Amino acid sequence: MSSTELPSVPAANVLPKVTPVRVAEGERLRSVGLPGITLSVRSRPPAREGLPPALYVHGLGGSSQNWSALMLELDGVLDGEAVDLPGFGDSPPPDDGDYSITAHARAVIRFLDASGRGPVHLFGNSLGGAVSTRVAAVRPDLVRTLTLVSPALPEIRVQRSAVPTALLAVPGVAALFTRLSRDWTAEQRVRGVTALCYGDPTRVSPEGFRHAVEEMERRQQLPYFWDAMTRSARGLVNAYTLGGQHALWRQAERVLAPTLLVYGGRDQLVGFRMAQKAARAFRDSRLLTLPEAGHVAMMEYPDTVSRAFREFLADAEGSDGGSGSVGASGGGAAVDAGASDSAAETASAGS
Repeated sequence: MSSTELPSVPAANVLPKVTPVRVAEGERLRSVGLPGITLSVRSRPPAREGLPPALYVHGLGGSSQNWSALMLELDGVLDGEAVDLPGFGDSPPPDDGDYSITAHARAVIRFLDASGRGPVHLFGNSLGGAVSTRVAAVRPDLVRTLTLVSPALPEIRVQRSAVPTALLAVPGVAALFTRLSRDWTAEQRVRGVTALCYGDPTRVSPEGFRHAVEEMERRQQLPYFWDAMTRSARGLVNAYTLGGQHALWRQAERVLAPTLLVYGGRDQLVGFRMAQKAARAFRDSRLLTLPEAGHVAMMEYPDTVSRAFREFLADAEGSDGGSGSVGASGGGAAVDAGASDSAAETASAGS
């Protein structure tokens, strides 16, 4: 089944009413109508006028809530907005049912064009990292800097722990999983996501876990939730097979913006070994490795990622480019981009 086929879900204007999405203190949520899509956008009022704009893009199964902690950390540095991709968070499915990487990238580009905020400091995690890479490659005019946390770029040898997520792309698997997990509680599902996405699940506070369970309960009421998940997974797998100028690694090589790469040593979804390949592919890159972090370092170590970004930004603004390293503390390690190869809420963590 192609990811471009129309989804068998109700039209957005007749979707059932569900519990409102949580909005943290100091945040605001708004809906933006664009051709073929409606996007929910989370933001914080800028700490002061004149701050440079930023846009945050979540991963598979995630939402704009994934970025709340980092947005708060960078509150005095950036005027940040986080988008819910079509079919995720509080955004309804796209009109055409297209969940490919290109479609998600098109949604981001449409939003940036319509908002007039570009060029922005663009952040992406996992699936959002692949989407952001494509945006930066095809529309360099929209991107000042690029920050990628465990970007989902093609791997020849996929980790065993990532196989179940990849299997969502296989027709029928999602329906089978839904039947097998019918009796799972929202709390059980959240614990599973936490164990998969965090290097240390104990870093999730009791309050954060409670909010994650509430978000999972909300999502389970959405008739298109699994459809968006499976079609986006299929879109990601399809993108891995593309060659030529549309290949994600080829597009990574075309990115002109200074790029900060963040990889977790305990990531079960994106191989830690890919950090060095990524550092070589992006022409103007800095690499931050966090040995204790999992797949969502910006949620586990927002202070460390924030500090690295501030240093990266100062370096990018103070020089004409060139690969380098980003210092880290609190469990992080700086790795030279040219080194050798040897060298939600929780429910929103996704891949």
